[in-house]
Amino acid sequence: QVHLAESGGGLVQPGGSLRLSCTVSGGVGFSGNMMGWYRQVPGSQREMVATLTSGGTADYNRSLRDRFTISGDNRKHTVYLEMNNLQPEDTAVYYCRVRRRITPVYDYWGQGTQVTVSS
Repeated sequence: QVHLAESGGGLVQPGGSLRLSCTVSGGVGFSGNMMGWYRQVPGSQREMVATLTSGGTADYNRSLRDRFTISGDNRKHTVYLEMNNLQPEDTAVYYCRVRRRITPVYDYWGQGTQVTVSS
């Protein structure tokens, strides 16, 4: 069974930093896929924060690219999200996702980790 284990969320003051981690287990192959981070505020749609393909191509939400950095370690089946200069509007539940669009197709989500930015 595929499992995405997220960690690193918490409470941080404005201007602070956090690093989220997501490790995938359960037999999912790690070639030809994408891992990414999304976030959601209650009452709003889930939005893409950043994605990273197994080939190393990163994509970002344009409004976040100056402060957030995605990276990955294929050997550890882990993707990271470094978040700097956090602001109250970054408060959300952050979700990890792993998706593959070619056979075998799959699309899995983590349970989410809360990030709260407040003084």
